[in-house]
Amino acid sequence: MTTGIGHRTYASQMPIFHNDPLAAPALSYFADLAVDVGTPQVLGHGPRGIRRVVPIHGGTARGEGWTARVLPGGSDFQWIVSDTLSELDARYGLETDAGDLIYVQNRALRAAPAETMARLLRGEPVDPSHIYFRCQPSFETHSPTLRWTTERMFVGAGVRHPEQVVMRFFALT
Repeated sequence: MTTGIGHRTYASQMPIFHNDPLAAPALSYFADLAVDVGTPQVLGHGPRGIRRVVPIHGGTARGEGWTARVLPGGSDFQWIVSDTLSELDARYGLETDAGDLIYVQNRALRAAPAETMARLLRGEPVDPSHIYFRCQPSFETHSPTLRWTTERMFVGAGVRHPEQVVMRFFALT
């Protein structure tokens, strides 16, 4: 199909991976991360709630055929929107065992009943089954073996412990 100026339409250029190009995406395991975090710093109230910044001190990442360390110096920028909802935006780096560098930006929602969220925000352990913690990580890298990650969408789930965030990431296929 062409438009009036001789270019193919966007829809006809999309590759078809299934019999139904609009089928629900499947999930493919990508990695497990354990991110070590410090004490949150409250920066005050803003137009959308309480602003917190949580320092990232390190951690590990492990996928199929690769491992990495979480580089210290990243942060998780948080809006505590209400007594039941937090919006998270973590930004940090990974260094693989092969020496490749990966920039990670991970946006997330964390929701729980008010009492559970209050305990979590105070740094107390909570039952992870009472927390909705879903994320959408994106990656930037020039690594030949992981460059494909810059061309895909990912989703994940997480658990917040007092000094660590544990996550599992999946690629949408």
